[in-house]
Amino acid sequence: MAELESASLPLDSGASPAGDAVTETTLRGEVEKVIYQSDDDSFSILNLKDSQGNLHCVFGAVSGAYAGQGIEVTGKWEFHKEHGRRLKVSSYSFTLPTTTEGIEKYLASGIIKGIGAKYAKEIVKTFGDKTLEILDNASVRLREVPGLGQKRIKAIKKSWAENAEKRNAQICLQSLGITPAYFNRIYNNYGNECAEIIRKDPYRLASDIDGIGFIMADRIAEKSGIGKADAKRLKSGVTYALSQIRLSGHVCMPRGEFIQTVARLLDVEEANAEQALELALLEDLAVIRRSHSGIDMVYEPGLLRCEEELPKLIANLAVREKHFGHAVLNFRTPPDSKFSGEQLRAVETAGASAFSIITGGPGVGKTTVVSEIVRRASAAKLNIVLAAPTGRAAKRMSETTGLPASTIHRLLKWDPAERRFVHGRANPLQYELYVLDEVSMLDLPLSVAFFRAVRPGACVILVGDADQLPSVGPGNVLNDLIECGLVPVSRLTKIFRQGAGSGIIHAAHNVNEGKMPDDGLYYPKNELADFYWIEKEEPEEAADVIERMMIDRIPARFGFDPKNDIQLITPMNRGVCGTVAMNERLQALVNGESKLAFTSAGRTFRIGDRVMQTSNNYDKGVFNGDMGRVMVIRHSDSEFVVRFDLNDVTYSFEDAEQLTLAYAVTIHKSQGSEFPVVIMPILSQHYMMLQRNLLYTGMTRAKKLMILVGSRKAVSMAVRNAVREPRHSLLRERLEDAFREKGAVR
Repeated sequence: MAELESASLPLDSGASPAGDAVTETTLRGEVEKVIYQSDDDSFSILNLKDSQGNLHCVFGAVSGAYAGQGIEVTGKWEFHKEHGRRLKVSSYSFTLPTTTEGIEKYLASGIIKGIGAKYAKEIVKTFGDKTLEILDNASVRLREVPGLGQKRIKAIKKSWAENAEKRNAQICLQSLGITPAYFNRIYNNYGNECAEIIRKDPYRLASDIDGIGFIMADRIAEKSGIGKADAKRLKSGVTYALSQIRLSGHVCMPRGEFIQTVARLLDVEEANAEQALELALLEDLAVIRRSHSGIDMVYEPGLLRCEEELPKLIANLAVREKHFGHAVLNFRTPPDSKFSGEQLRAVETAGASAFSIITGGPGVGKTTVVSEIVRRASAAKLNIVLAAPTGRAAKRMSETTGLPASTIHRLLKWDPAERRFVHGRANPLQYELYVLDEVSMLDLPLSVAFFRAVRPGACVILVGDADQLPSVGPGNVLNDLIECGLVPVSRLTKIFRQGAGSGIIHAAHNVNEGKMPDDGLYYPKNELADFYWIEKEEPEEAADVIERMMIDRIPARFGFDPKNDIQLITPMNRGVCGTVAMNERLQALVNGESKLAFTSAGRTFRIGDRVMQTSNNYDKGVFNGDMGRVMVIRHSDSEFVVRFDLNDVTYSFEDAEQLTLAYAVTIHKSQGSEFPVVIMPILSQHYMMLQRNLLYTGMTRAKKLMILVGSRKAVSMAVRNAVREPRHSLLRERLEDAFREKGAVR
């Protein structure tokens, strides 16, 4: 807070606080520094430098501000006993900068192609406060700037000319709170008419522009004078509610519950929410289907199609009597092998069925079973493919089997031009045996996409731990398939010798059985363990311990590298031990020495930073939860390169919003990944998230060392809470219907 306090002190004496508070004041100048910006960019504290060079602290509902930007604010002065004299903003507008410092910051922001921080400095050094005028009227003079080649000059001139109307539109839209990061996307979509289009219907942004959701569109609509019960808002609000339901893992929702959700999200009466749903139904933005029990369920149309199609695809596959899996049965396991009875039965079941599931916890030999199936299938010369939902899971699968493995997305091949997968019903994959691992992560839409691409007669084996958290995306496919009782399921329960001595595996199974992790856990004296529990009650203490463990104790005692080997996973994003606070803290500790960096949307990324993709980007071939490392930063081109497990991906600085630091990730986001070392805080402040399957999932992410930091009370709460958050879906009853149609259910 020291920076904030010093920055807030008035540097000009001005009028008395009492007098200032009576009338409104208008200040013009440039943003010297963004002191604070809320996560949703709805509130800012800024240092504004006026034409005389005086600094003023201004605060309020200012969106889209960045250093160097011209700004005019109107408001009333307030006097804070700690921070001094500040202007509370009632209205504001953006302008082009006029000072040399502001112009340099403006040009360095990436708005004009060909100008980064380096060339912005040289251009302003050459032309001073006349820079913008010269760019407007005498751009030929750019050849006077040292280091500017003809090719770059041409690019700058072209970009500046093209941006004349664009700049005017930008200033207009920034007054509505649209940040530079989003402006380019909007302009590229709507062109010079963007301001008029948005003023008429801001909610178009939520459906037309990637990265702009209902919340931002609603904020813009409010500034445009659109009321809460406006039909455009209500209709868009239903789409938003459906997206929130999807993000929560639901496929659908009972009508009554949905109406309540819409009313809460939009802050309207339930009558307005009913009206909103009717409007959405008329335009096919939402669909209603009745369950077997007579409950009306509200669906996003695309998810309904997925839920109706998947059971038919699985039933068509599962009931087929002739399939390539039978070839596995023609080969026998060597008599001297050390397979258990349940493992051998799992192999036989997989061969006898066109579709089957293998499930079990850590250390029970799922990999051993898969390896034996693959060995037999290879001997039978079957065309085999191994795949998993994430790159990390695919990489691990390849390492354990010795065969190539792919992500499901790469297997299906995304076509950016057609905006669909290459392989599907009309162009199926030609493999004869499919083994998919980590299928607890498999959501409904990806499941449909995969099964569409499976050729008739192929054999499909799903492998996963049904006790882990369900997929991040909608549905609970693995559990629904297991619980429906219509497909063969092999449950592996026996812990094998290689896992029997592991404290991690012992503790994880304890949790899964409703016991405390350290129950019965014993290590011989003076031996290093692979599971530790450091009991701490207070979040601040836990955060300090985590820091010492990561930076000092673990590297010194076990030899693991903080930058590459140690992963913090936590139940929540917020709080002292949440991902937001810990990422900032750990970045400074682990990678603070890295000098090359850039800042986008208030977040700083450095060379060497561990990052995670937070949304699916089919065009770039990276998906929600993929983890990588920043390898290259090119300020001159406003772009950077991230190395993921399977490929290098180039991003523009604007695209950095798709990424987050990943020194700390949520347990949900860690699914499908394994790390040499995992540190996991479990505290009472996490009470809303404390569930058995959450704790169990987190513990099973550790490969060599697991350190639990937290209170016994919180861990006990998680262990006792075996109730799983239900996910609304009618997949089970649709599976029954599909198998009944095939004559497989009486």
